Amino acid sequence: MLANLDDARNDVSAASAGGAPFLICFGISLALCAVAWFFLPVRTSAMLVLFQGSLALPAAFWLERRMGTRVMAADNPLRSLSIQLAMSQIVALPAVIVAYSLRPDLVPVAMAAVGGGHFLPYAWLQRTPVYAVLGVVVSLGAFALQVLFKAGAFPWILLFMALCYAVSAPMVYRNARLLTGSGRGGL
Repeated sequence: MLANLDDARNDVSAASAGGAPFLICFGISLALCAVAWFFLPVRTSAMLVLFQGSLALPAAFWLERRMGTRVMAADNPLRSLSIQLAMSQIVALPAVIVAYSLRPDLVPVAMAAVGGGHFLPYAWLQRTPVYAVLGVVVSLGAFALQVLFKAGAFPWILLFMALCYAVSAPMVYRNARLLTGSGRGGL
């Protein structure tokens, strides 16, 4: 049994590499969807965005096993919470599907809003403000790009999200290694 809440949170960070594998894999998949927008019809591109997680998620789990310093303890009291936080985006999927049905070009901004909200609790779980900043920046940045570029915002929002993930991934990974005694340095 883990001794206290900090130990449990450290265990989550060690097992998940701070969430960096997910930021890396989803960042790559979003960037590929942005590139696809230049070659495919908007509805097809939006459908790719809706289902890009089908490839990114298993890749992220695979990468997590490579980057994590251990497997999460079976008795970690935060195991259920970490799973629920990871799956929280699923309940917002109907809103993204409505966006697809009404205006497929709005799928990226809807995904950014869902993703931004999804990141906020990770600031506490992973013990880093990077996730709070990431959540706000992704959501508000995508909104600003949508207002600025209107119907042409689709690829720019996806590239913006991918860039935000690329900047954040090394920071959360370094923080996880620091918290778990697997590396030196901090944020």
